[in-house]
Amino acid sequence: MKYKIISDSSANIRSLEGIDFAYAPLHITVGDKDFTDDDSIDIAAMQAALKQPKVRSSTACPGPDDYIKAFADADVIYVLCITGGLSGAYASALAAKGIYEEEHPGRRVYVFDSLSTGPELALMIEYVRELIKKDILPERIARELYVYSKRTRLYFSLGGLNNFAANGRVNPLLAKGVGLLGMRILGRAGDTGTLQPMGKCRGDQKAVAWLIAQMKAEGFSSGKARISHTDNEVCALQLLEAIREEFPDCTCSVEENGGLCSYYAEPMSVLLGFET
Repeated sequence: MKYKIISDSSANIRSLEGIDFAYAPLHITVGDKDFTDDDSIDIAAMQAALKQPKVRSSTACPGPDDYIKAFADADVIYVLCITGGLSGAYASALAAKGIYEEEHPGRRVYVFDSLSTGPELALMIEYVRELIKKDILPERIARELYVYSKRTRLYFSLGGLNNFAANGRVNPLLAKGVGLLGMRILGRAGDTGTLQPMGKCRGDQKAVAWLIAQMKAEGFSSGKARISHTDNEVCALQLLEAIREEFPDCTCSVEENGGLCSYYAEPMSVLLGFET
């Protein structure tokens, strides 16, 4: 059987070694400009457009046709989506599954709401790849992914909440003051896939210390962690160094956020996904 993994662009993964992989891009509209979250997106131009006074912005999920195109001719497909609490991608993927399985009897599409995004979603995608390589039954892979998702986490230090507030994701009062004078909002992806603020701090050094404290509180000792950032490589590397010092057996990497994550995790933000 031909296996394939599909995600949306919020995972910040554009290719995946050792497995057939494709992604369906999300879209960010800023004023009259549309930014497709693929390899060609100009994130600097998107951020510049967002700084214009009174500009309106929004995001759009992939449609069912985008997913069906990504499915191509695979026999067994695993679709891992950004949290349904922030996007309609999961609903679109379910619609695509129904169409594809009806048109191709015998083929199977497993659709999974990650209840997360960014580096935590990336960990789940990589885990599915590992399971496929073990040559186990497709249904078992789906069950194992569900179990694995219960022991992954996403924590963050955000440099701004304006776009969350503008799209009705958080109370505008919470967004007020974040980003000014180095103020960061700290939190996690909640159990229902929504933003769960947990506090504020001033400066990246305190944010790094807080993120390390959350890893310890979750019982992390070794395993995989992934860091992504938006225009804050210095903080991301500081966090990487701190993780390696505290957890020498951890496998960790740093990457830049793609378009969708850069939109919501505004400049100076850092996201941390890890296993527990």
